[in-house]
Amino acid sequence: MRPSPVSATVDFEQDGVQHGFLKLPCSRDESAWGALMTPITVAKNGDGPTAIITGANHGDEYEGPVAMCKYASSIDLDEITGRVILVPFFNFPAFKAAKRTSPIDGGNMNRVFPGRPDGNFTEKTADYFQRHLLPMCDYVLDFHSGGKTLDFVPFACAHILPDKDQEARCVAAMKAFAAPYSMMLLEIDATGMYDSAAEEMGKVFVSTELRGGGTSTAETVKFAETGLHNFLVHAGIKKGELIPRETVFLDMPDGNCFVTCEHEGLLEMCVDLGQTVNEGDVIARIYDMNRTGTAPVEYRAKISGMLAQRHYPGLIACGDALAVIAVVK
Repeated sequence: MRPSPVSATVDFEQDGVQHGFLKLPCSRDESAWGALMTPITVAKNGDGPTAIITGANHGDEYEGPVAMCKYASSIDLDEITGRVILVPFFNFPAFKAAKRTSPIDGGNMNRVFPGRPDGNFTEKTADYFQRHLLPMCDYVLDFHSGGKTLDFVPFACAHILPDKDQEARCVAAMKAFAAPYSMMLLEIDATGMYDSAAEEMGKVFVSTELRGGGTSTAETVKFAETGLHNFLVHAGIKKGELIPRETVFLDMPDGNCFVTCEHEGLLEMCVDLGQTVNEGDVIARIYDMNRTGTAPVEYRAKISGMLAQRHYPGLIACGDALAVIAVVK
């Protein structure tokens, strides 16, 4: 396999706090001999576990980047045993453009793993994580929220895994994060995901969905900050005590949890996030936006549970994710 074209301006084996870049040559109209310079912080103090924390895997999701920027500027090395790697803007071109995917090559960072050293710029970045950063790590935390088109109840999540010991370690880390909700997440399609890449290497992996709408709030940033602290304490990297919070445990047992839109129009949500629904309840109506006087199409819950995700904002198209109903455990 070809060597990665990405190089780091930090030394991952050096003790101390370093702020630098992942440098990827990127010849484009705006910069003929330019490079993508993705910010990275590495804090290392002796031997111990390593955690990599990422945000803006999708560029319009902000709670993780805010919490990570705050932590990067205030790391106390005396509180650390081991190593923390912070990449707050994982898909940096997407982040700078406030888009889910990269404006340079259209790449969705969370759908291109394991990546390619001779691929497009998103694939090259994924390849560097796959072959260089993930192998260094014991713990992986990837911050997500709904971006501009989804909204969620704020949760940390883990996945059902073939290795039940590994699954138990992931669930323990999810619980330690202490989000308001803790979800056993069923993915629509796990192919090419960063999650899958980390889990297939045996890492302890936790992700989140901390609301959405393409912004953050003081409350959701606090969820991210508390969760980041708790995750590092749980990993044995950061000194201190876990910050407790009550969490509601959720499960997605099968595909009936997903409600996919089959129409186009004006969306009326009939149930709010966090509310309980019964199988058969109307959860949304879609109105024809090209004429008045026609009856709306009703969408009903296929299972009983709690509304954990909804489409955002107010117009919806065929194929969009309308809702997720999760089961309260």
